Amino acid sequence: MLHAENLTKEYDGNRALDALNLSVGAGDIYCLLGANGAGKSTTINLFLNFIKPTAGLVVIDQMDVNKEPLKTKEVIAYIPENLNLYGELTGLENLEYFVGLSGKKYSRDHLSDYLNEAGLQANAHRQRVKGYSKGMRQKVGIAIALAKRAKALLLDEPTSGLDPKASNEFSELLVKLSDQGVATLMATHDLFRAKETGTDIGIMKAGVLVEQLSADDINHSDLEKLYLAHMN
Repeated sequence: MLHAENLTKEYDGNRALDALNLSVGAGDIYCLLGANGAGKSTTINLFLNFIKPTAGLVVIDQMDVNKEPLKTKEVIAYIPENLNLYGELTGLENLEYFVGLSGKKYSRDHLSDYLNEAGLQANAHRQRVKGYSKGMRQKVGIAIALAKRAKALLLDEPTSGLDPKASNEFSELLVKLSDQGVATLMATHDLFRAKETGTDIGIMKAGVLVEQLSADDINHSDLEKLYLAHMN
């Protein structure tokens, strides 16, 4: 569903990403770990076509992102560290607006069902988003992915700043989407969530993917040791 082949990005001769190769299949949750500047966000931005690669190939659902940027955006949803919603609109109105941009229309009741499925309390649906916590805003993002029927989810530090309860709830939603066949690529600093939620883990350093492993093949302690060994 998500595929990068020799993906490279340079800025003024400096390589932010160096010949990245990775694949994320339907139902996989691939967690990219690494320090700030390791290339995680650059990878996400290349999949989103926010920036252009210097070399290499980016593919979503068998479509070349650089040749078919609009079509690829139709099958993905994106949740950044701070999801940009309209504060003066309610959660329901934000969902209606962003889903409408993808060409889909639903009744208000149907949209509320998606918010419920994403775990947003019913009494918050018609409250203005400016009063939402970060966790509530992220749930609207999940509802957008559900309503768009996204095949792939791109996440950039989505649990940063969330309290443990909200972080756990978000992880449970990712697993739920995984069970529905959604492919997820998540850039994160959270080793615990990567191990608990991810199916696959990649460790990046200075633009290079230095490790790729199955989450089932390593325990929490060994993952931390491996990560720290690469950060030295």
